Amino acid sequence: MTTYTGGCQCGAIRFRVSGDLKDSSICHCRMCQKAFGAYYAPLVSVRGADFEWTRGERKSFRSSNFVERGFCGDCGTPLTYEAPDGMAIAAGAFDDPSAFPPVVQFGIEGKIGFVDHLHELPGHRTEEDAQAAPFLLELVSYQHPNHETQAWPPKELG
Repeated sequence: MTTYTGGCQCGAIRFRVSGDLKDSSICHCRMCQKAFGAYYAPLVSVRGADFEWTRGERKSFRSSNFVERGFCGDCGTPLTYEAPDGMAIAAGAFDDPSAFPPVVQFGIEGKIGFVDHLHELPGHRTEEDAQAAPFLLELVSYQHPNHETQAWPPKELG
């Protein structure tokens, strides 16, 4: 059985999932766009898997009469989509989101036309923008690392 871990950006909330996670999707509906502050929401269903919160408690917002959305109250990271048919976790909240390629799209009535062409845009590595934004060369991330930690933040960040 495969175990996956993840959490929010600041590390206040962490989770662990054990099981086969094969139901990964993208939702283009307007509610998901707003909940994620993005063009679409990448989600991974944890139905049938062993799921547990290992650190902290999420806050939630009832976005409809059936759906509740969980997020970190400290850093705002979107974490869950919770409906009567089960819970899905934000793909980007996993420590390795590349493990969950989407297999289906939902809410395509809300799909923004240019989304299909994002891969055609020019791409640049972060450090390539250092001339326009020199602070990038001295950037120190306070984001929780992509692995489990005993405590967070470390004393030097706290």
